[in-house]
Amino acid sequence: MRPAVPPGSGPATRALLVAFAVATAVDLGSLLAGWHTGHLIAKPLLMPLLVAYVVTLGAPRLLIAALLFGWGGDLALLFDADPAFLIGMGSFAAGHVCYLVLFGRHSLFGRHSLFGRRRTGPLLGAAYAAALLSTVTLLWSDLPAELRIPVAGYSLLLTAMAYRSSVLGRRAGLGGALFLLSDTLIATGVAEWPQLPRPDFWVMATYVAAQYLLATGALAAQRAYGREALQGSTTS
Repeated sequence: MRPAVPPGSGPATRALLVAFAVATAVDLGSLLAGWHTGHLIAKPLLMPLLVAYVVTLGAPRLLIAALLFGWGGDLALLFDADPAFLIGMGSFAAGHVCYLVLFGRHSLFGRHSLFGRRRTGPLLGAAYAAALLSTVTLLWSDLPAELRIPVAGYSLLLTAMAYRSSVLGRRAGLGGALFLLSDTLIATGVAEWPQLPRPDFWVMATYVAAQYLLATGALAAQRAYGREALQGSTTS
């Protein structure tokens, strides 16, 4: 019997990854050039292309949901208004919940998988807790009054996601850290702190890298467990 073709072995996967890279380059290039139309065209394509890519690789549903909620946040933040900001923040928060459930469900890849063996260290937790407390404290008085509680609550959820992402390994852990950095840059803009040149470029560059690393980190853990399970079945 001819063996089944594994997911992602065909040209469609490679084409989707190239399309994602092109859309990312167009978006970031548009932000650097100050071409707002290019950003409006490219940004809504990023997460759908990344979702399509990971689907061809057999991504779990929670990962797909997290990326789609990120897409909802991307669309909302295209509008410069407080209600759109809150809607976007809510959509991203839902995505973080999906990531947290994904990180915590050891049974998704098996009881003895990488998920089960890896642990988030107390020093890393202390560092993230210190970052959360200092960021919220420093931003608090400069944020609009109606956004202070939502931003603080969202920051707690985001920091928890970033901390827990390390259970998947360094790649996903870096993705979680970059997501925290990206949203912190957004918060400093809302608080009207001094910004780097082309602040939207840095926000999007760290955000796209974060989502890509989280997604591919989850897929790498899934593949590693698949190899482990196969080896276990052949030795039992």
